Amino acid sequence: MVSGATMAAVIARPSSIAVLSRQKPEARSRWVLSPLAFSSSPASSTRKLVLYSKPGCCLCDGLKEKLQAAFLLSGPDSLHDVDLQVRDITTNPEWEKAYQYEIPVLAKVLSDGREETLPRLSPRIGVELIQKKIAAALGQ
Repeated sequence: MVSGATMAAVIARPSSIAVLSRQKPEARSRWVLSPLAFSSSPASSTRKLVLYSKPGCCLCDGLKEKLQAAFLLSGPDSLHDVDLQVRDITTNPEWEKAYQYEIPVLAKVLSDGREETLPRLSPRIGVELIQKKIAAALGQ
């Protein structure tokens, strides 16, 4: 684990490049997903995930760390072509009502734009198993 005020990693995928960074102002921890660039590749060839979370949620922060690591792994279950969008439920009343007691919630975006919630991942699950479970869920 990296110590210090800020931890950042670049997540590179064919369709976009993003930085997922953790900033620690005072005693609270906050994650920021910032797009850096976009290519002209068609969105339909990219698998998409949405993570519903909120600031100050330790379960959300733990899952974000593991997702960050899982996205960097290679192999047959690689997630390099997956776009992850992190949504803060406190910015949208509908999301907050739907997920306030359930976060973190991970959902895959279907080809028609609808979202399908994935089974909840245990906070104790390892990074490699997260990669396998997400790859399997996106392959369906």
